[in-house]
Amino acid sequence: MADSSGIDPELVHTHKFPETTYTYTERDAALYALGVGACARDAVDDDELKYVYHENGQKFVQVVPTFAAVFSLASLPNGFHMPGLEYDPRLLLHGQQYIELYQPFPSSGCILNKVSLAGLHDKGKAAVLEIETKSYQKESGELLCMNRTTFFLRGAGGFSKSSQPYSYSNYPTNKVSAVKIPKTQPFAAFEDCTQPSQALLYRLSGDYNPLHSDPMVAKIAGFSRPILPGLCTLGFAVRAIIKCICRGDPNLVKSISGRFLLHVYPGETLITEMWLEGLRVIYQAKVKERNQTVLSGYVDIHRLTSSV
Repeated sequence: MADSSGIDPELVHTHKFPETTYTYTERDAALYALGVGACARDAVDDDELKYVYHENGQKFVQVVPTFAAVFSLASLPNGFHMPGLEYDPRLLLHGQQYIELYQPFPSSGCILNKVSLAGLHDKGKAAVLEIETKSYQKESGELLCMNRTTFFLRGAGGFSKSSQPYSYSNYPTNKVSAVKIPKTQPFAAFEDCTQPSQALLYRLSGDYNPLHSDPMVAKIAGFSRPILPGLCTLGFAVRAIIKCICRGDPNLVKSISGRFLLHVYPGETLITEMWLEGLRVIYQAKVKERNQTVLSGYVDIHRLTSSV
């Protein structure tokens, strides 16, 4: 395969990312919860008020598990610019997000992020880049979570130096489960409306990509108006699973996988459909107005509640 790309896999592979810290407060955790739709339909929602208010005398707010994705955003404040990686940022797509949770998040804290290359793959016309972020409590050194973020760099493929396409992973890819959506009726389904200002609210949690706020940037990218961040859609879907399967207990979530399939416009209605397979919840999220699937994946949980 001809080396026609601006990617040098050896330079990318040997790059060392700097460690970063991220400090957040209860206000940040609560703002994130509102950004992914908590209490939007019911300001005193029995399952979600705890994310934004000290309900029933609790000392601290609880944290939505997908808040972990904010750590991965904060771990690369200047993007993933590195030697040997040249690509057109306008052609970047956020393809997948995988999160492992090792303990409940404190309502506030200082996080130490350690970033590494999880994968680099030549797909011909595109390159696939995987970035792994391990987030620790800075003071105790305890590992809180791990994010693996997959990006598709369109137009950046073709960098292999042999007939065999270049492919590197730091994890056993044969253990990564492919998600197949069952053809049976969902075990549960949850309908939720995003707000017209949803992307602007989510932006306050650190996703400043102008694609989600600037009408001109959105039009250049081929959209009629700014679109919802994929990680915001993921937050909506996991919230639905916590409400319907975990009976409101966010600490039952063990790991999260999401594949971004299509854009969502703020103001559209999301329907999250769920199927139970042991301790795994297979899900897909659809936009009701367009009847299109925009997100699919799975959530592994520690145990089932007695009412399920």
